[in-house]
Amino acid sequence: MMLTLTVAGQLCAVPVLTVRDVLGVQAITRIPLAPPEVAGSLNLRGRIVTAVDLRSRLGLPAREAGMVAMSVVVDVGGELYSLLADQVGEVLSLNAEECAPNPQTLDAAWKEFSLGVHRQGDQLLVLLDVDQLLALGV
Repeated sequence: MMLTLTVAGQLCAVPVLTVRDVLGVQAITRIPLAPPEVAGSLNLRGRIVTAVDLRSRLGLPAREAGMVAMSVVVDVGGELYSLLADQVGEVLSLNAEECAPNPQTLDAAWKEFSLGVHRQGDQLLVLLDVDQLLALGV
């Protein structure tokens, strides 16, 4: 089962078992000297959660002024992180046989964070590796 999300028009998905919450617009506090992909931190029911901007992490242009981000809160190793995406879609059940390895034409920056791809209608769904996305500064 995968939760779909959109980043700069690209359909992506993360494993639903890592997802703890989906939030609308949140107040994000900047963290001084943090890497550029770290948008800041937010408060989720008393817990401080690091917010990672998927656009920045995937080497995509920043959101235009006025565009808001949705937060997909994931649990990795007992730590909560917020993945900032443009839109959050639906939960899909994907068969492993229908998933394919990364195509040669996939941008090198994306290959590092992709587990593979899946054809979803007329779009290519990129299956994101949450552990790799959150390996910040490594």
